[in-house]
Amino acid sequence: MWIREIFLGLIGLAGGFAVSAAVFAFVITLGVIPRFAGKTHTSGYVLTYENVIFFGGVFGNLISLFPVSLPFGNPLLWAFGLSAGIYTGCLAVALAEILNAFPIMFRRTKMKVGQDWVLVAMAFGKMAGAFYFYWNHMAN
Repeated sequence: MWIREIFLGLIGLAGGFAVSAAVFAFVITLGVIPRFAGKTHTSGYVLTYENVIFFGGVFGNLISLFPVSLPFGNPLLWAFGLSAGIYTGCLAVALAEILNAFPIMFRRTKMKVGQDWVLVAMAFGKMAGAFYFYWNHMAN
């Protein structure tokens, strides 16, 4: 019986490695980390950015797998939610930029002015939708 548990554990571990490798390859392909470093003029800290993202992924997986009580309660949860939201938004915008989604949309709608306001409205709409979802559907 314990051989089955070890086998399932190894399969789960291998699947996790495959998924995490794909996610990190996707992030690297989009060039999110070098873009952050370039925009913030902190190119000397690219390795630190990569390490923080890696250990954040590992820590997040451990938290989701094992019931751990974290200190600071709701303030830490709010800080994590804000950080995860900013990262997810940057990742989505980087993907849209790589695919040239915004220039194509603006060209097809013949929009010449107000493009920055459209992007800000989309960001706030995404934020409001996520906040509504988590406020109503993730409550204990």
